[in-house]
Amino acid sequence: MEKKEKMEVNGMKNGNGAFAGKTMLLVNTGSIKKRFILQKLKKLGLKIVVLNKEKNWANEYVDSWILADTANHAESLQQVEKFIKDNRHIHIDGALTFWEDDVLLTSKITDKFNFIGIPFSVAKKARNKYLFRKFCEENGIKAPKNMLIKSARDLSCAADNFAFPVVLKPTYGSSSAFVVKAENKEEFYSTYEYIKKNISSKVESALSEGLDILVEEYIDGDEVDIDILLQNGKIKFWSITDNYKTREPFFVETGQAIPSSLPKKNQGELLELAELTLEKLGVQNGCVHFEAKISHTGPAPIEVNLRMGGDEVNSFVKGAWHVDLIEYAAKISLGIYFNKIKKKEEPYEYLSGAYFLPDSSGILIKFDIAEKIKLNKNLEEFHLYKKIGDAVLVPPEGFEYIGWLTVAGENPLDAKDNLDDILKDIKFEVAKFDPDSSIGKTLRKSRFSMASMNKELLQGAAKIERFRRISIKNQRNLHIGIAGNIFQEETGAIEAELSAIGRDVESALNERGYKTTFFDFNNLAKTFAELKDSNVDLVFNVCESINNSSLLKPHAAAIFDLLQIPYTGSNPFTLGLCIDKIRVKKLLSYHGIPTPKWDYAYSINDEIDSGLKYPLIVKPANNDSSIGITNDSVVTNEKELRAQLEKVIVGLGSPALVEEYIDGDEYDVPIIGSEEDDLRVLPLSRSIFDKLPENYWHIYSFEAKWTDNPAYKSIIMEEPSKSSNKKLESLITEIALDTYNILDCHDYGRVEIKVDKHDNPYILELNPNPHINFKNRLPQVAKLAGMDYGDFLEEIIRMTVKRYKNKPNYYHLQTGLM
Repeated sequence: MEKKEKMEVNGMKNGNGAFAGKTMLLVNTGSIKKRFILQKLKKLGLKIVVLNKEKNWANEYVDSWILADTANHAESLQQVEKFIKDNRHIHIDGALTFWEDDVLLTSKITDKFNFIGIPFSVAKKARNKYLFRKFCEENGIKAPKNMLIKSARDLSCAADNFAFPVVLKPTYGSSSAFVVKAENKEEFYSTYEYIKKNISSKVESALSEGLDILVEEYIDGDEVDIDILLQNGKIKFWSITDNYKTREPFFVETGQAIPSSLPKKNQGELLELAELTLEKLGVQNGCVHFEAKISHTGPAPIEVNLRMGGDEVNSFVKGAWHVDLIEYAAKISLGIYFNKIKKKEEPYEYLSGAYFLPDSSGILIKFDIAEKIKLNKNLEEFHLYKKIGDAVLVPPEGFEYIGWLTVAGENPLDAKDNLDDILKDIKFEVAKFDPDSSIGKTLRKSRFSMASMNKELLQGAAKIERFRRISIKNQRNLHIGIAGNIFQEETGAIEAELSAIGRDVESALNERGYKTTFFDFNNLAKTFAELKDSNVDLVFNVCESINNSSLLKPHAAAIFDLLQIPYTGSNPFTLGLCIDKIRVKKLLSYHGIPTPKWDYAYSINDEIDSGLKYPLIVKPANNDSSIGITNDSVVTNEKELRAQLEKVIVGLGSPALVEEYIDGDEYDVPIIGSEEDDLRVLPLSRSIFDKLPENYWHIYSFEAKWTDNPAYKSIIMEEPSKSSNKKLESLITEIALDTYNILDCHDYGRVEIKVDKHDNPYILELNPNPHINFKNRLPQVAKLAGMDYGDFLEEIIRMTVKRYKNKPNYYHLQTGLM
């Protein structure tokens, strides 16, 4: 809910002629929270050229992009210069940023191209908090005792020589990130370790300039923000906002009020301090957000932000004084002169604002707003940045808030009362994170000891929570990751098949409106990094190998579990178990599931059960896709058996599974679902081998599956099975379902069954991750059940969503098999 913008602000109409024909270089769009800035600049009639790492949400407001990594100043300056040379028809009139990260870069740009702005020599003294403290000391401006910590010796020196409490903070940074108060030596050391361990430009992008840590003695007093417009060295406008008491020790902002309620004398002292500081710094032009405190000992600067303040600042100033800081910041940078703005004795509105802050990090599970709030005439602005199911990270895990609002009143007390009344009708709940493990129950050594771990766990838990809250009706809003394999050189039939699976899934889901991202597990390092940073809601797991080994494919699912990303299909245990045909045999035998009589060998010298009757078939125990199975795999005597054992154990490096050969039809039983109420057996398919030439055994060898040997063309494939023995098919279905459940298969799978001449069924294997490219058997029999390819994929997604709902984390990894 945003307040409607006044069409006239301080006597100047939006889109006035002052900006006609002007082009602004905007350095960094910032996050989508800054959309209102781009909207305003566009309404002013400006042409906007944006320097940014990539095109993003702001594209509709941008006339031209200059793409460069703004953290790399040399690259950015080079690209700006190239753009100017290559686009001589575009005349850039000025440069501006609203993003703390790029204050220094913007100053370098204004220096290099002679734009109006703040010189780099000035900006670096304000941007670096240590340099700013040194500047204050050198110019007789009040500053707390401070020290830059670069070594253990510095740390010890500060602990012994500073009066507590002290404040530790990064020399660069913004939004109070990693600014922490320490009351004593013990807290001082633990606070330093916390900051040093967790500080990163990935957490707070404004830290990209450096990660040094400053310690200074704590400044007590009332905290204010002073928003100032400077043009040609003169203050053209100022406004003081009171900050409500922050939550210490992390200085979390709780809210503000405008105009300040401080006595006029104090306000005058604060303004004098700001004017003196900016004059001695050498700031001649700019929109400045000056932070200070005042106590009985007088005012003291906290920091100087050489850009417009964030969040509610522009809204506050515009509401109270009808001055739009965005518009005037643009005027200053473009050299458009304006007179000193005369403020009224009383503001147009008294405003009070607050942030929605939970007491601890967790998952947002509730946010209720009473309907009457929307009709409340005192509500000015309301912004919500989190959705139900999102992680909210507050110190020490992070520096986030759920949103903020501002409320108007006839005087300061009325505005605060109105704010409190509205807040009573807003209820939110954040489920505190308490990992269900020994880690979560361990005694913490300090308030910071679990911060880093909790943050990672919370962000992952939020992905699961958001996924659980997805309505099946809205499942096409899901962002689906496709975990597959792409072979650049598809030299063989298997490689072509494996590449096709992921492509087919991605294409079908795109056609149905899903947003998809492909993750190629043939490039594991790149895929892991992309997955970790991705915002996919669900991964469709059709990964068949990692590092060119099918033995590693269960680890793809393990990666999803580690990153707490929901995924389709079976868990790592089931995927790994089913690769090991010997263990599967043992487990099915234990449960009384009929399989061909069998034995196994890990060495060519191992004895094979003499009770097995020839012919026998010798298979690799841990290969799939019939790799290692040939017509010669069926043996009729000891000599042939030993020869095949050597081929498998020595030649392929695999244990050998030896089974009695079953001469009969083979059934494929496709199953979808995971739980009793959604398990379904799709139409059975049957392979009949009777037409094979006399010297061919009735099996699916590698040649039968992957080559064009004409002999195997005589295998009759029935989809669906046309067997007249419905009792047999019913029995086959039952033992297939038992196998599926015993092996704890999820979402979909295929059970392969052979029947002998007496119609006795025997389980050959369960494939928990069968190929599901468009032309494969499972999607084709699904079509017989009324589901086309897209329907089939969506049904798997639907069942996966259902499976994750209302279940504890990692429930799918728990099994009672053993």
